[in-house]
Amino acid sequence: MVTLPIIISLLLAYIMGSIPTAVWVGKAFYGIDVREYGSGNAGATNTFRVLGKKAGIPVLLVDSLKGFGAVSLIHLFAEEPISTDAYVNYQLALGIAAVIGHIFPVFAGFRGGKGIATLLGIMLAIHTEGALLAMSIFIIVFAITKFVSLGSMVAAISFPFIIVLVFQSTVPSLIVFSMFIAILVLITHQKNIERLVRREESKANISIKNLIKQAGEDD
Repeated sequence: MVTLPIIISLLLAYIMGSIPTAVWVGKAFYGIDVREYGSGNAGATNTFRVLGKKAGIPVLLVDSLKGFGAVSLIHLFAEEPISTDAYVNYQLALGIAAVIGHIFPVFAGFRGGKGIATLLGIMLAIHTEGALLAMSIFIIVFAITKFVSLGSMVAAISFPFIIVLVFQSTVPSLIVFSMFIAILVLITHQKNIERLVRREESKANISIKNLIKQAGEDD
């Protein structure tokens, strides 16, 4: 049953997801709208590409926190008692609302990003171990190929297998959501796939070691 608290929490999750981190950082500190450059997306990857690491790292962290924070709203709005399946379903609904907000942000003319960093935050909040394993796969693929897009797609495709085969989850909605993530990432990366096939995809001029070093310096 959809209650007023649920509606309010979903609205808050959407608003949280709608925070256009890349757009605000670009305009506030660099005087440009990242959506007018690179891939045209208001996400962390395009921010790295257009503005560099000093802008990209904060955008990545904040966009991930948007997803994590949206899912965490359940602690404020969930009514007890609640079954495990219902709890996960509620988490997923909050996460999806945040992703919709990121892709179609009310604060930025409904022109947002692909939602990858926000999905990462959602995954971390709902299934931390599975998300960390998927992140490890992304890091390995990225370290070898230097393609952020390829790393994202491989990690996303691996996530359902991680949930079902590695952690043997039996929660139907979680399994469906893991598949949804894989499909969504593939859909939003169609142009990247075409460029990879044509060998025209740009490699990221960054390394995992440098990202960690830069993050430490920024702290």
